Formats: sequence, structure tokens, C-alpha cells
Amino acid sequence: MKILIKDISELDCACDVIILPFTEGDSGLYNRFGDVQGLIKKAFSKEFRGKQNEVLLIPSPKPIRPERVLLVGLGKKNKVSAEKLRQAGGRALVYLRDMGMKKIGLSTSVMHSLKLSPVNFIEGALLGLYTFKNYITKKDSKSIEGITILSKSSKDLDNELRLTGAVTSAVRFARDMINTPSNDMTPTDLAETALSLRQKNVSVKILEKKEAERLGMGAYLSVAKGSKEPPKFILVEYKGGKGNPIVLIGKSITFDSGGISLKPSEGMEKMKYDMAGGAAVLGIFNAVSGLKLPVNLVGILPATENMPGGFATKPGDIVKTISGKTIEIINTDAEGRLILADAIGYAKRFNPRAIIDIATLTGACSIALGNEAIAMMGNDRELMNKIKRSSEKTYERVWEMPLFEEYKEYLKSDIADIKNTGGKTGSLVTSAYFLYEFAEKVPWVHLDIASTAWAEKDKPYIPKGASGVGVRLVLDLIKDLK
Repeated sequence: MKILIKDISELDCACDVIILPFTEGDSGLYNRFGDVQGLIKKAFSKEFRGKQNEVLLIPSPKPIRPERVLLVGLGKKNKVSAEKLRQAGGRALVYLRDMGMKKIGLSTSVMHSLKLSPVNFIEGALLGLYTFKNYITKKDSKSIEGITILSKSSKDLDNELRLTGAVTSAVRFARDMINTPSNDMTPTDLAETALSLRQKNVSVKILEKKEAERLGMGAYLSVAKGSKEPPKFILVEYKGGKGNPIVLIGKSITFDSGGISLKPSEGMEKMKYDMAGGAAVLGIFNAVSGLKLPVNLVGILPATENMPGGFATKPGDIVKTISGKTIEIINTDAEGRLILADAIGYAKRFNPRAIIDIATLTGACSIALGNEAIAMMGNDRELMNKIKRSSEKTYERVWEMPLFEEYKEYLKSDIADIKNTGGKTGSLVTSAYFLYEFAEKVPWVHLDIASTAWAEKDKPYIPKGASGVGVRLVLDLIKDLK
């Protein structure tokens, strides 16, 4: 889809439809529009008030060039924000696509008057227009061909569009991986996707089962034992700056049956999304390499299935990690923390500046936070504060949960160094404390995206299915790190 910037008036934009954003109750925003203004006032008196995400399509009076006018609500003037623009952009463009519109013009005068960037509106549009129809044989031809932003061009605006294009492309890349069914997104397929990112500044290495055994990754390999699919420990490295790297670890269970501790059948089809953390990490590398950001990054994706085969790990088994610590496995459905324990242990080899893990780790995350926030825990206050600032900018919101020392007692094993679950009580925080035991003094933050990685219904710029959460959040963090 083409995005152009043209310094022309709304009345002179040759397009199928011109989008006019409105704040609530303010019908006089476009008084200079002559006959159009009459239609707008009529609409405000009956069908449209400018409420958040409200839309109304009206025909254009002659002789203006746009064929139609779309009124889009931004909500109350004193509450319009970058996020409100993203939502309006997603709502408006999806509506117009479904109506068969091809060429779109976007008025920016109201956004500029509110000192907000129209790129936020475009970001929401690009994210909202995402579809996943790879397995649908009858193709829908409806699509937006182009958007013309009516504004003076500037270096800042051009740079914002370039960045937003890269970020939204990375989100779509991650969504595609997550939405792909597990028969076509095995650990091997995930490794091949990672290998496709190789270029001058990005290297990819795949550690096979025998190498993981040699390294002593007993926790990671214990999860893979029940599956016929070979595990793939995926390493991605980007060199774009100086100094020690940031290590991003993405939970990469390409299908999670629960293992011997089998999950209920209802909803199990969604367990293809248990590699959403790994997909987010690859999406981040996709954008960082394209933008050539001045940072060093390492990505680790411990990829495997969790299946209940004849060789599967059993509750009560004890495994040894790469760090030498032993784990008593109480529940094989608490497998994410097992693979992350070895990934964190391996990450220390890079002498990292910090480790950030992104994982669909616990169902308890949804119980605690609904589907509205990422649970965040860690041992580095400065890094967590930076992530909070990025979460406010991107609206991929995080909520900090505690890591009280008392949680260690919940994970105490009688026969091993630690057990992999402390039971239902405090399961969100004890899962993170388990990882803390392996991160130790290395600066580390855990992001539990279990409640936000999958949308159960359409949202303004997140269609039902994989959300790609974590990509925009961490990219914003990385680009602002000094």
C-alpha cells in the first residue's frame, strides 16, 4: 500500500474518500468547506457526534474532487491522544476497506491543531488492515491501494513514516508466524523463518539436539522429549553498535498440549500461539536490521513442542539445567519456565547488558490483568522504568508485579534445587521468581504476554487472532536506549 504526502486542500484531493477527523460535538472544524459544511452540520444533528471511533460515510457535493467524505470521531477534545488516533485510524481504514474503497485521503488539520502526529493515525490503519487468509481458498479482493496524507512534507514526518512502516511490518511478520497452524510452524519452520532474516548485519545459528545435550540443557530438552519434532535452539545476532548486547529471549513452544499434564481439549487449538514471544523477538530483529539501529542485540528462541509421547517427561522427574541447578518437575504444563531457564543460562555467555524475556508464560496473567496488560517483573529498576515509558507511548501497557523474597519458599523442593511450580497460589509471580533464580544478578526483566498475545475479538487496530504484542513495546525501548 502506497502512502504519499501532498500539500493540497481536502477539496482538491482526487480520491474515493477523504477522511475528516472530528472531536466530539465540534461540527465547525471545517467551516471553509462550503457545501460540505452543510452536510456535516446535518450529520451532527442526527447521525454523528464525533465520539471515539464513530464513523459516518456521506456523499460529496459537486464540484469537490473526493467522491465521498468519511467523518471519524476522535472523542472529547481534551482526551485525544496518540492512542486515540491509532484506534481511529484502524477503525476508519478497516471500515473503508470493507466498503470497497481504494484511494484514501487523510485531512490532518485537526491533528496538527492538537499537536499530534498524523503518523499515529497511519500506524493504527496499517495495523488494523492486517488479515491472515493464507488458508482460505476463496480470496477477498478488497484492499486499500493508497493513502494520501494532506500535509506539508518535512524530514521529521518522513522519518516518522519510515519508522512506522518498519515497525508495523514487523508486527505483521510476527502475527503471521503466530497465526500459522502448528503443523506448518514447527520448531524447524520457526528456525527457517529465523534463517530468512540473515543479512550483512544479522547472523543466525541453530543449535540442534545433540549440541543442546552437550551443553547440558536438560530443562529445555525435557520439554522436547514427548515430540517427534526435533527441537531447535535458535540464536540470532545483530551488530549495529558498540558495547555489550541486549539479549531478547522469546518463549517458543510451537504447540503446547501440556505434555503428560494434559490441558483440557477446549481451546487447545489456540496453543499454536505459545511461540508468540519468539515471534515477537524475530519481529523485533526484522525491524532493527532494516532500520539499522545503533545497538547490539542477541535473540534466543528455545523452540520445541510440548507433547505427551511415550518418551515424554513425567511429573516427579528431575532435570539439570545448563547452569547446573536441578529442577523437580511438578507439572509438565509449566514448561515455558523450563526452556527459559536454559535460555537465560545460555544468554549469560554474551555478558549481556540486560536480558528481556517475552513469554506467554501463565494463564494466571489473564486472571490477574484481564486482556489489557502485560505482567512485568524484574531485578533492574532503571530498565523497568524505561519499559514503562515505552508502554505508555505504544499503549502496549505493562503492569509491574512483585518479586518478594518469600516466593522462593513456594518453589522449594525436598529433592532438587527448585521445583517448576509452586501451585495455583501466586502462580503468576512465582513463575517469574523461578526465572529470577536463573537470571540472578544479571539485569533482567520478564514480560508475561499470555493475556495480550491473542485477541478473542476484533479491536480497532488488532484483528481477532495474534496481536504481535511486544514488538512495538521493545522496539520503542531499543531505539531510545543510550
